[in-house]
Amino acid sequence: MVRLSRWVVDGWAELGTRFLPFADAATPDLPLSRLLRLSLFQVSCGMAMVLLMGTLNRVMIVEMHVPAALVAVMVSLPIVFAPLRAVIGFRSDAHQSALGWKRVPFIWRGSMVQFGGFAIMPFALLVLAGAGQSSHYPAWIGQFSAGLAFLLVGAGVHTVQTVGLALATDLVPQEGRPKVVGLMYVMLLAGMIISALLFGGLLADYSPGRLVQVIQAAAVVTLVLNVIAVWKQEARKPLQAHTATASDDPDFAEAWALFKSGPDALRRLLIVGLGTAAFTMEDVLLEPYGGEILHMSVGDTTLLTATLSAGGLFGFGLASHVLGRGFDPFRMAGLGAMVGVPAFAAVILAAPLAAPVWFGVGVLLIGFGGGLFSHGTLTATMQAAPARQVGLALGAWGAMQATAAGLAVAFGGIAKDVYGALTDATQGYIFVYCLELLLLVVTIGAMAPLAGWRRTHHPPILQDQPTRRMT
Repeated sequence: MVRLSRWVVDGWAELGTRFLPFADAATPDLPLSRLLRLSLFQVSCGMAMVLLMGTLNRVMIVEMHVPAALVAVMVSLPIVFAPLRAVIGFRSDAHQSALGWKRVPFIWRGSMVQFGGFAIMPFALLVLAGAGQSSHYPAWIGQFSAGLAFLLVGAGVHTVQTVGLALATDLVPQEGRPKVVGLMYVMLLAGMIISALLFGGLLADYSPGRLVQVIQAAAVVTLVLNVIAVWKQEARKPLQAHTATASDDPDFAEAWALFKSGPDALRRLLIVGLGTAAFTMEDVLLEPYGGEILHMSVGDTTLLTATLSAGGLFGFGLASHVLGRGFDPFRMAGLGAMVGVPAFAAVILAAPLAAPVWFGVGVLLIGFGGGLFSHGTLTATMQAAPARQVGLALGAWGAMQATAAGLAVAFGGIAKDVYGALTDATQGYIFVYCLELLLLVVTIGAMAPLAGWRRTHHPPILQDQPTRRMT
């Protein structure tokens, strides 16, 4: 098994920079095989996202007949923890561990929390659906336990992802950090694609027992992947080395004040929030829309998550290539928002035309536009990160993105149920997609002045001066 794993990693690494996006981030001290092994934590996070945002929400709404509003609230529960990503990133920047690590302890804790959420999730869902003997329990027990499971998984994902990305940036020079972070997000999307295909195949013939097996397997795989990812990645340092610099580190309030005092820092975060909400409000509704309105099977709708991720993967790869040639990241993000407009139009037209093909094309374009937007805003954040505050910068970006996504998902589910009750089910879905179109227009408007000002006064970033702080 070890020989087979080594063969797979070496073969993947040998594909080289010609075919793998961001593979040129590798250095002699940090070979691509090591970067790919570290990126396994993103694969586990992608698997969790597919379960929470794709497979489970469709099963709960269509097979278990749980109201979409309740499902949307449960899926969005991790936003309770999302604002703490900035604090977690900051704490991992200056953490003092008796074992000489600062990032690994946070990743391990997050992995255990994620494992715990998966461990109780299948049985909580059975109680929620009233399966078997669970019908003797009050309804609130199922709702509370399912909500707790979603919250734990989300908290684990937020912790692992924030600190894992910070660890990845620690391992490379300043000028290579955006590429490494980009590689991590490509692996996140690849993990989502693989997981969606696997879950779709395993749940093609749905049964409660099969759902329990799939979620339990996801719990075990999560722990295994995260342990392999961080094994011997972070160098251990003597405790006195941390202690000597601890007094020089600002507290969180001071660090946050320094971060937000940067040019247009809050405006950038606002753009991240608006655009993320526009691209994610439909996350909990895509698979139910395909199942309820277009009459697609569980396996077919789960493949939609793979389609969405494939579009995002292509968007990230294209954005990496173009940004590496000096293209402005805000303009890249704006182009992503523009792609989202025809994407949601195609999704809306799929219902009156009874055309699942249009639906699939729209989902692919949503992923593509979201990939362009995410990479543009991520590159801008990395370039603007103050010295020794990489974890804080990534945490702030992730906190805004996760919070906006969670609120948008919850609002989307509630709006669909309320408007659908006043009209019909199809109009409930379409109402949400129209709201996303409006948010995309607002995002483009908020981004235009900033991108235009930058083009007038500054040369493109990532060209000749890769570490220049953005203004």
